[in-house]
Formats: sequence, C-alpha cells, structure tokens
Amino acid sequence: MALSWGWGSNGKKILLDPAAIARRQLQILLAIDCSGSMQGDRIASLNYAMRTALPELRNVAADNPEVDVRMSVLRFSSTAEWQIEAPEPVENIQWTDLKAEGETHMGDALRLLAARLTPEAMPGRQLPPVLVLASDGYPTDDFESGFDAFFAADLTNSAIRLAIAIGSDADNDILGRFIRHPDLKPLKANNATDLVKYIKWATTAPVKAASSPTNSPNPLQEFAQEIDEDQPVTSDIIW
Repeated sequence: MALSWGWGSNGKKILLDPAAIARRQLQILLAIDCSGSMQGDRIASLNYAMRTALPELRNVAADNPEVDVRMSVLRFSSTAEWQIEAPEPVENIQWTDLKAEGETHMGDALRLLAARLTPEAMPGRQLPPVLVLASDGYPTDDFESGFDAFFAADLTNSAIRLAIAIGSDADNDILGRFIRHPDLKPLKANNATDLVKYIKWATTAPVKAASSPTNSPNPLQEFAQEIDEDQPVTSDIIW
C-alpha cells in the first residue's frame, strides 16, 4: 500500500494512516428476475435500462468522490447465480445483456444475497448496502426458507432495500416483504419507460443520499420521503 503524507498541527510532515483516510464504500447489489415471464419486451427493456443507467451512475459517483461506489449483479431463473460477483467499481462495469427463461428461484437468490450481507464479506468502512430486487414477484422455489435466511443475515436490516415491480400483474405482497418497511413501497414499472426511470433512480439516489449527512435517527424514513418526492410519474400501462 502506498504511503501517504500530511502536515501536523506543529507544521511538521507526518505519515498518515491509509486506513484512517480511506473512502467509505457503498455496495449496490442488484437481484434481477430472468425467468420466462420476463421474456420479450421486459428483459429487453431491463437490459436497455442498465446500459443507460450505468453512465449516469458513473457520473454521480464521480460527483461524490468521498464514496467508493461498487456494484454486484445477481440473476435468477431456474437457478440463481452471480452475473457480477465481486463488488466492482462502477466505472469498470460493462453491461452484458441478460436472457430470460425458466422458473423464478427467488428464494435461492435471497440465500445468495444473505451470504454477502456479513461483516466478513463487506469489510472496512461500509455505508449501509443498497439492495435492489427487480421482479414480477412470483417465486417458484422454497421462497420462505430463502426469505428467513435473508433476514437472518447480519447486515440485512441495516440495508436500504428497494424493489421494482415489473408489470401491472406483479405480486406486490412478495416484493413488499423484501422491503419490509412501512413507508417504502415497490416501484411499479408497467412499461419500458417506467423501468428505465426506476432503474436509474434506484441506483443513483442512494449514492446522492450517502453524500448528504443527516442526523435523523431513521435514515430510511428520509429515504422513503425522497422516493415520494423524486420518483417519476408512471406512464400508460402496456405490460
């Protein structure tokens, strides 16, 4: 690790502890439904949303250099697996389009997320992680055991949990259980325009919020108010 130098109060040059000046890290974990119900326009719109959201996220990260913004991506269909496993700096991410087929193993996806939500997997100076679940919300595996494992993880309750309900027929009850907060509701994406706007908002708003100090005892309450103020107006339903 490179040595860092600064100036003490007595005017003398001193060696700084790199750990003491390290940036805070913000991990964004996306869990994306790639089941058969996402085929066609839905998965195409989601891929387009990610390709257009990433440049905006890079710009927001660059505007907030005190925060080290990283992203991991989990896809789930008949299996759940990491598309991007190690937390990657957002400036390095190049999106690879996802394909949709198979069932909806959301429970398996929650178990994989739970394994990441530990102090060992997120060491150092960490801001509360941001978890974004994008799905129509109809799991076909053992969702309940995955749900229990997810909320048993050390860092789940301190995380900012957002859900994007894809389609007018999405199961908002399941997605609401993932959020588990009285003032946060699933963001309803009923068409491609909504989905693009919500993906952009869900990935960039927490970065901006992390750079705005607050003395609130309940930061999630303030974030819920931010959603009410900033989320885009939905357009006509086509899904």
